Amino acid sequence: MKKEDTYQLKFDTYSSSDELDQEDRDLLLKALEVSEQAYAPYSGFEVGASVLLENGEVITGTNQENVAFPSGICAERTAFYYAGTHYSSQKIKSVAVTAKSRNFEVNYPVSPCGSCRQAMYEYESNQGTPIKVIMMGESGEVRIVHSVADLLPFTFHEKGLKKY
Repeated sequence: MKKEDTYQLKFDTYSSSDELDQEDRDLLLKALEVSEQAYAPYSGFEVGASVLLENGEVITGTNQENVAFPSGICAERTAFYYAGTHYSSQKIKSVAVTAKSRNFEVNYPVSPCGSCRQAMYEYESNQGTPIKVIMMGESGEVRIVHSVADLLPFTFHEKGLKKY
């Protein structure tokens, strides 16, 4: 018997980063600043991510492209994997993602790709607390989702694997 369900996503939208609290605004500014270090010679789409740990430390990352696509890595995973390696005992409170392009103005909230959502969800699931996701382009609206799980409603998780 067919049953139709609905998934609802709650998020906050701000007209600009000026409306954010200081912590979120600072995190976004760090992400935008670090996007200057992105290696994106093929797409021209330079992404920056900054991760706020529970101890107040901020970890940043950028996308790093490679001529042999899909060998590159996204900004979000760069920052998360660094945090996981060097600050494994610290929970991640939030992540800010921004992007700019050499070809046009990015004036809309940039959302993590599916691979990044899955990778970030793994951290959220393992730490047992939500990770806030703050998204913006180089200008324009800011969108905030209060949990990575909200961005990935049908997550693949360890229950999908047989454990030995």
